[in-house]
Amino acid sequence: MTEPDPTPNAEVATPVAAGARAGRRRAAPRRSHTVARVLVSTLVVLAMVSGLTITYLYRHYSDNLTVLDIEDQIVGERPDKVEVAGPQEPLNVLVMGSDSREGENNIDGLTGGGERSDTTLLLHLSADRERAYGVSIPRDSMVDRPACRTEDGAEIPAESYTMWNEAFQLAGPACTIQQFEELTGIRLDHFVVVDFEGFQGMVDAVGGVEVCIPETIDDRAHGIYLEAGTRKLEGIQALNYVRERYALSGGSDIGRMKRQQAFIASMASTVLSSDTLARPDRLLGFLEAATESLTLDEGLGNLVKIAQLGYEFRGIGPDKIQFMTIPNAVDPADPNKLVWTEDAAGVWNALAADEPLTKRLRSDVITAGKVPGSSSSDDDDEAGSGSGSGSGSGGGDGLATDEALEAAGLCT
Repeated sequence: MTEPDPTPNAEVATPVAAGARAGRRRAAPRRSHTVARVLVSTLVVLAMVSGLTITYLYRHYSDNLTVLDIEDQIVGERPDKVEVAGPQEPLNVLVMGSDSREGENNIDGLTGGGERSDTTLLLHLSADRERAYGVSIPRDSMVDRPACRTEDGAEIPAESYTMWNEAFQLAGPACTIQQFEELTGIRLDHFVVVDFEGFQGMVDAVGGVEVCIPETIDDRAHGIYLEAGTRKLEGIQALNYVRERYALSGGSDIGRMKRQQAFIASMASTVLSSDTLARPDRLLGFLEAATESLTLDEGLGNLVKIAQLGYEFRGIGPDKIQFMTIPNAVDPADPNKLVWTEDAAGVWNALAADEPLTKRLRSDVITAGKVPGSSSSDDDDEAGSGSGSGSGSGGGDGLATDEALEAAGLCT
């Protein structure tokens, strides 16, 4: 008698069915290979998409940048770079803020006349990559401007005893760069122009920047009213806060610069915080706003080069990134103007030779590791350890005194 063909029901009860089940188990790895192939294929596709996304973002953000070649605008010889001891060369980057103040977003009554640069800051990175200085130059400094050339080739004659920021208004960043190099003897490696409207976008992208306001700011005529206390600023309020002169600082540009230094230090801390690094939307938004607002030299003309510059800061602690203002005094000929003191030459000479600044030269310093009034400040860092005196020149280790912070409208 012949054995009947196995049926689906018979597979459940007979030895042949058991063998069939065993056969299906042996076939399972083939299904696993199929699944694996699907997974691998999916991962390859995702990798390709990610690669394309990265390529797109790189091109997109690099295309946002404005790259400017100023070589044809330079009149005369530029200073040579001083050779110093160290594993690398020091880097000197001139950062200029560009602000047209057109439209309603105007805080200090200045309109028209094209773009101005009320913010100029030298960023010096030492050859050993162990310290960095940000040295602000007051816009009201009276200096001797060298001859300059505009983008269209027009010559602008030299002028004695003129305001620092007139150079930018007359011939853009090239004239400011030439003015800086001739007055300081420091050869610049790079320059960056930051548009203030774009600066507002950077602040908004990271969810605002924390500031401490010691007294209520009431300048509603210019759209700013902030009650005393620690808070995050966004939008036009943040922009007006760094522009404000009259409701804060008693109209002093020195006070405004000190406030800008503290704001930049707090912003840097915010960008590097886990709240931002863990949020791709914030990172991408920050990159979008930053790249749209930057004009740079060809040496910094894409994201890779900017990232390489940022990478140079990897070993510098926040307390070693110090912001200060070039030593100055009230101009004897005009109480509304400033002149550099003899100590200014000491600062420029030391930076040209890549030497650390002495406590006397770096008075009233603000560090990225100890932002005035910020809850994120590191009270235990090396620079902060000398900040408790609150009086005297330099506040212990050159940190800003309580008097200097109060004059700038900052918390102590």
